[in-house]
Amino acid sequence: MTHTRVLIIGSGPAGLTAAIYSARAQLSPIVIEGEPSSTSDQPGGQLMLTTDIENFPGFPEAISGPELMTRMRAQAERFGADLRVSKVQRLDASSRPFRAWLSGDDEPSITADTVILATGARSLMLNVPGEDRLLSHGLSTCATCDGFFFRGHDIAVVGGGDSAMEEALFLTRFATSVTIIHRRDSLRASRIMQDRALNHEKIKFAWNSQVTEVLGDSSVSGLRLRDTVTGEDRVLDVTGVFVAIGHVPNTSIVDGTGVEMDPNGYVISGPGSHTAIDGIFAAGDVQDHEYRQAITSAGSGCMAAMDAERWLESREF
Repeated sequence: MTHTRVLIIGSGPAGLTAAIYSARAQLSPIVIEGEPSSTSDQPGGQLMLTTDIENFPGFPEAISGPELMTRMRAQAERFGADLRVSKVQRLDASSRPFRAWLSGDDEPSITADTVILATGARSLMLNVPGEDRLLSHGLSTCATCDGFFFRGHDIAVVGGGDSAMEEALFLTRFATSVTIIHRRDSLRASRIMQDRALNHEKIKFAWNSQVTEVLGDSSVSGLRLRDTVTGEDRVLDVTGVFVAIGHVPNTSIVDGTGVEMDPNGYVISGPGSHTAIDGIFAAGDVQDHEYRQAITSAGSGCMAAMDAERWLESREF
C-alpha cells in the first residue's frame, strides 16, 4: 500500500494543473489518470478528443488537445508528480487517511491525507452511426470551443433545452444558418431563451426530428433525420453539427461517501474548492456546469492544489 499527501483523481487540465502545483509544493502527489478504454475518464480528459484549441492563452497559432495535455503531463512529471494509468474504482472517505481501490484491487492500494476530485464530465451523445468517426471532424459538443471554425457554414444544433439555445445563438456569430433539431414540436428551454432563438433571423427549426446518422467521410456533410410523427427520413445538408443534449459529471466514485452533489450530480464546492468532506477538494468540470473550458478547469485545479496545501499545513500528520 502506498501513502500520499495528495491523491489527484483525473488527468485533464484540472487534474494536471493540480499535480503541477502540488508537486512544486513538495507534496509528491499521485495522479490516477484514468484508463484508455474508458469513455468517461480516459487519460487527458475530453481534450484528447479535441483537434485545434485556439483560446488557451500562450498558443497564438493554436495547439491540438492531445499536444496540450502531453505538455501538461510532462510538466507535472518534471516536478515529481507520480502519474499512474489506472482507474479509481472505489474511494473510502469514512476514516483517515482516505483509502482508494484501483482497477483490479481487492484491497485498497493507496491511502491519502487529501484527495482532489478532477474526474471531469462527459457529454451525452446521440449514439448514432457516424458520430464517433466524425467527432472533432465537423461534430462538436462545445460551441464556445469550436464555433470559430464554422464561419460561413450551415450548421445544426441538436437539443431543445437552454444549453442548446445558448449554443445556437452563439453560433449565429459565425454560421450562415443554424438549424435546431428537436424531437418534439415544442422546446423545453426557458421562455426567454425560446423567444431569442425563435426570433433570430439565422435560426431555423427541424421539429419532430431525430438524428439517425451523421453523414460524411472525413468530415460532416449532412445529417439523416427521421420524422418522429410520420417516420419519414430526409437528409439535412450541413457541414457542422453541435450536440447539446446535456452533460453528466463523472462522480460515481464519490456516491455514498458524503460528498454533496447538486440535483444534476455535480459536486458542490465552496468556499474555494472545499467539498462537504474535510480534506476532499474538487476541480474542473466535475463541479463546473457553467463554463466547462480548459482554462477555467486549469484555474480550478490550481485552486484545489493550493487549498489542499493550506489544509495540510494547518494540521499535523
